[in-house]
Amino acid sequence: MTTVTQISAVRRWSMLALGVFAQSASAVFVHGTPFLLPALTNRGMALPTAGVLVAMPTVGLVCTLIAWGYVVDRIGERKVLVAGPLVMFVAGAAAAVTTHDFALGALLFVGGVGAASTNGASGRVIVGWFPPHRRGLAMGIRQTAQPLGVGIAALTIPPVAEHHGVAAAVLVPAVMAGVAALACLVAIIDPPRPKGAAADRDNPYRGDATLWRIHGVSVLLAVPQGVVWTFALLWLHRDIGWSLPVAGAVVTATQILGALGRIGAGAWSDRVGSRLRPLRQIAVAAALCMAGLGVTAWTQWWWLAIGLLFAASVITVSDNGLAFTAVAEIAGPYWSGRGLGMQNTGQNLAMAAIPPVFGALVTVGGFPAAYLVTAAVAAMAVPLVPADPKAHRENGSTAGVRPRAGRRDPR
Repeated sequence: MTTVTQISAVRRWSMLALGVFAQSASAVFVHGTPFLLPALTNRGMALPTAGVLVAMPTVGLVCTLIAWGYVVDRIGERKVLVAGPLVMFVAGAAAAVTTHDFALGALLFVGGVGAASTNGASGRVIVGWFPPHRRGLAMGIRQTAQPLGVGIAALTIPPVAEHHGVAAAVLVPAVMAGVAALACLVAIIDPPRPKGAAADRDNPYRGDATLWRIHGVSVLLAVPQGVVWTFALLWLHRDIGWSLPVAGAVVTATQILGALGRIGAGAWSDRVGSRLRPLRQIAVAAALCMAGLGVTAWTQWWWLAIGLLFAASVITVSDNGLAFTAVAEIAGPYWSGRGLGMQNTGQNLAMAAIPPVFGALVTVGGFPAAYLVTAAVAAMAVPLVPADPKAHRENGSTAGVRPRAGRRDPR
């Protein structure tokens, strides 16, 4: 097989757009199933049973992120970006025609397994084809796929489920995944990898804590993000007294700003030539912002608190693309799939724990206490952020970038 080493800027950005689409399809499959709850309960299913069913894609995703990372390290990005969405398409199509709840849950689990494929593979395409001074921006754009997917799911799945049934609603992400699989088959090109050097194939986790520290930082910073995402609507409605439509509109606005914040953070990291220095500053800002939110929620300075909520919605998601890019760059072309799989697994486990843990904290101490505890967790991330790896500081590359022989691209 001939290895492509140079592509045009148009082809590079088109592959980024395709990666965003594939990742959005995964997000619709995984995060869109909770929007099936009204339709499932309306047809007589008990809420606990329905809750288990809609959680199955998330379970499938978390269980297989690292495994997909291993696969993409071995066989490349294009095959994974075709196979994973194809699994989603087949599972979703089969789920749409099944009449048994157990089979529906099993197929949703399989769909979640397929959805896990796009996380590491689409990230590796970006790191492989974009030069260091564009990588942060590109990864920031790629990180908007999740809120984009959630938005698509919120707009399509509830009305389709209400008017045409659960089967038709399940086909929404299935069709998206099928389109993504076909498009990736046609348009994705595996980025070149340097051949054979033993150092490139060595386990980057052995004898160096840098990647472990980045994973730990991301888990800690997932807490303020998850608290804001999970409880903002309830806080605005219950404590401030806004109606649900108004509170929902505010939350939607914060999600849009958060997506823009991811792009801005990536561009910032390109400009300063580091992923980890901005990551540390974002951790500081997240701790200060959540502390301010806790104080203003306690003193009931509502308009200042609402301003801080908007700020927190941007700041607390801005670390995602930076950490993701740093892991891919530092892990290198033979380990980045597994590294990104571990990165996503830790974040998803942390996010899963937030609703019950902080729900109990809100019940006992109220939202101010929850926000202050969140600030303390974010503050713990600040000293854990590692310095830029020494080798990359010395050669002037962006943090974590492994130089590639023969790769020169001014764009």
